[in-house]
Amino acid sequence: MNSKVKLPGVILLFIFIVVTMFTSMVFVNVEPHIPLFLCVVLTGIFALFWGADWKRIERGLIAGVVSGIQPLLLLIMIGLVIASWMISGAVPTLLFYGMDFIQPEWFALSALFITILVSTFTGSSFTTASTVGVALMGIAHVLNVNPGLAAGAIICGACFGDKMSPLSDSTNLASGTVGVNLFEHIRHMMWTTVPALVITAVIFFFAGHQGSGASLAQLAEMKKTLGDHFEITPVTLISPLIVMLMAFRRLPILPTLLTGVITAVITAFMLNADITIAQMMNALENGMNLKTGNEAVDAIVNKGGLVPMMWSVALIIIALSLGGLLHELGVIDVLLGSVEKLLKKTGHLIAATAAAGLGINLLTGEMYLSILLPGQAFKKHFEKNGVPLKNLSRTMEDAGTLINPLVPWSVSGAFFAATLGVSALDYIPYAFLLYLSPLFTLIYAYSGIGLGMKKTKLSAVTKAS
Repeated sequence: MNSKVKLPGVILLFIFIVVTMFTSMVFVNVEPHIPLFLCVVLTGIFALFWGADWKRIERGLIAGVVSGIQPLLLLIMIGLVIASWMISGAVPTLLFYGMDFIQPEWFALSALFITILVSTFTGSSFTTASTVGVALMGIAHVLNVNPGLAAGAIICGACFGDKMSPLSDSTNLASGTVGVNLFEHIRHMMWTTVPALVITAVIFFFAGHQGSGASLAQLAEMKKTLGDHFEITPVTLISPLIVMLMAFRRLPILPTLLTGVITAVITAFMLNADITIAQMMNALENGMNLKTGNEAVDAIVNKGGLVPMMWSVALIIIALSLGGLLHELGVIDVLLGSVEKLLKKTGHLIAATAAAGLGINLLTGEMYLSILLPGQAFKKHFEKNGVPLKNLSRTMEDAGTLINPLVPWSVSGAFFAATLGVSALDYIPYAFLLYLSPLFTLIYAYSGIGLGMKKTKLSAVTKAS
């Protein structure tokens, strides 16, 4: 770490970055790419002021991007999956049948629990959003449900299932980083996630009644349009089922999604002899461009493709380069080190861990860093204070994993926006679970409830806090 990197300068840089992004996206109302690029330039200027040379700056930029190759490849593959499932008829089939079962007044609640089920089964919020999430957004469009509300419900369910699934990579990472048994970690998270889920479900129960669905005539027309342009048959669902099964068996995600693309392409050629190789390749590259005469159906099915995903890929590359530069300069270490003096009280210790996860998400947009860095930095303080490490792993998830989708320039924020077709600023107000879990973490931290500590120690903690 460069000795010239001091806390006042780091705080000033942090304020500049957050203010630049917030002002640009909320008040100026522009896309996040250029403001985030300006933050990279600003950080580079700070780096020069701190004595870093160009080679070191370049090393940080490149290292940051290299660390995120996997999610970048994942985004590209998701674009291909969505396009192939559109042209094969998988998503249109789900839409066709879903219109009969999901009512507009129950949509948010239905989407919440459907995505919880799928995400728990697969262990991946990304897989859930890019499969059933896409279909649910299509149904929401048909039923005239607020897109922000629909996306919020989908993301809440997908993130809850991911967080509570023993198959989840982030859940395994959080427990493994601090040496907590995986299932003990999951059980301990129930203290924050279950109350948050109950409150979220109640909100969605009442919020859902505010929407108005499409008329029976409109639904009938949409179903007829889907039937005229796609093969509506359970056979089209073979590809999604294969992906779900492979995800459940914890096979690598990229080969799993590639299998989904290949099986969907084969299904499309089997069911529709009129499709040409050129049409298929064009759909995979640019998404479908179908003109059915029904604007609602066109808006739903003309999704996916490699090129449309480049919006998110570009954003993530810029965010990763910023995160890599901040890490190379030692900015993150300075921020984490600055709060060590406040860590003698249990409430402050847990709150500082949560603040670190939030800060790293805002600065770097990288979920895994928001788990790894606080875990490594605060583990010794939890041990020294006699606070069970399962509180550390839980806090890392509540303020790391769940906060990431709330940051528009983060990996998760960009992914969900691109996959569900809804701006992060539109779904954030409805992502209640993602706010409530960290809130319960702080309540427990200062009340002493749900920490799993011995009574004698708990009494001392409550008084000290």
